[in-house]
Order: sequence, then structure tokens, then C-alpha cells
Amino acid sequence: MSQHIDELHDEIGENHIATSANTPIRPDAFELTDDEKIESIKKDVTNILQTLGMDLNDDSLRGTSNRVAKMFVKEIFGGLNPNKKPKSSTFENKYKYGEMLVEKNITLYSTCEHHLLPIVGRAHVAYISNGTVVGLSKMNRIVDYFAKRPQVQERLTIQIVEELQKVLGTKDVACVIDAKHLCVNSRGIRDIESSTVTAEFGGQFKDKNTRQEFLDYIKLETKF
Repeated sequence: MSQHIDELHDEIGENHIATSANTPIRPDAFELTDDEKIESIKKDVTNILQTLGMDLNDDSLRGTSNRVAKMFVKEIFGGLNPNKKPKSSTFENKYKYGEMLVEKNITLYSTCEHHLLPIVGRAHVAYISNGTVVGLSKMNRIVDYFAKRPQVQERLTIQIVEELQKVLGTKDVACVIDAKHLCVNSRGIRDIESSTVTAEFGGQFKDKNTRQEFLDYIKLETKF
């Protein structure tokens, strides 16, 4: 039975299958402070490196455990902390802009939760105002917040859309993500050319013409 479960978990991980639409996080996730988490992770990283046979007395490796622990807590997994969620103030759409607003080519860095390897790509986000608007930089910050956690791309796409729907009070939100997964590009099949595209369309974006308009905007070349 144990071997069968291990094989099932390996199959889920190797095929990058999502098992939950929500980030799987325990209720006690924030009982430890960031500093306490860093100290605990530091010991774990040290154990991994020592088990691999690395000489941690070497000057190059002496600070690695601490650097990795701080990076996990403060940077690449910082989006797990609800206190870091961006405050998304909305404003009245006084200029009565009634067309689609698209923020494209948002740089995206995340981490695959199956192998803890990077996901790197671009997110394209759009909404149609129903009377309120949000600052442009907040769209980037929302993408960054949900990306900074162990992720699967499908879930990330949904979380971005659902958060903006909540902030703006409208279902008319869409997101497309095109990203490379290093767990595919650098290990396993080692296909360095492939990328993964996911999309979530809400409200008016489910309409074929509205969706196509959004996709056409994404294709526009940005010139400076």
C-alpha cells in the first residue's frame, strides 16, 4: 500500500497535476515567526548539503544554509504570508472609461510545488470596469504575491482572477499566463523549448468576441 501511494504521488508530481484550487496550507502555518522559520529551515538545508557530501567549512558554502532559509521565507515563498498581501485600493471610474484595460507582459517568477524549481514567464491580465478601477501597479503586485509560493500554474491563474474580481467587484476579469517550468526544461524530459499556457476568463470574457479582443491586445508589439 505504501509503495502504491508513493508511486501515485510521484505520478502526480511528474505530470504536474494540481490537486487543489487553493494553496494547500496548514491552519498553524503562521504560529512561528519569520525568524523562527529561518532558523528551522537553516538546519534542514544544512542537513541536506551535508547528506550530499558538501564541505560546509568551505568559504563558498559557509553561508549557504542561512541564505537559502532567508530566501525561502522572505523572498520566493513570501506570498504565503497573508500580511504581505498587497492592499488594492480602488477608485471611482470618473473618466467613464468603458473599454477593456489590459496589463500585459507582467514578469512572473514562481516555484513549482512538485520539485521546488523555478517557473518563469509572463502574465497578461485584463478587466472591464463596472464603476471602479485599480492602480496599474496593483495588478503587478497581485500577480507577484500569488506567484511567491509553491505553485501550479493553473491554480496561480485562477487565484489572480479571483482576487481581482473581489477587489473590483466584477466578474469581468481575465488572465493568461505563458511560462517555462524548469522542472520540465532542466530535468525529466529536458525540453528547453516548451512553455505552458493557462487561461482563466470571467464574466464578459467568456464571450468569444471579448475574449478574442483580449488575446489580440496581448499580441500587440509594445514600442518605446
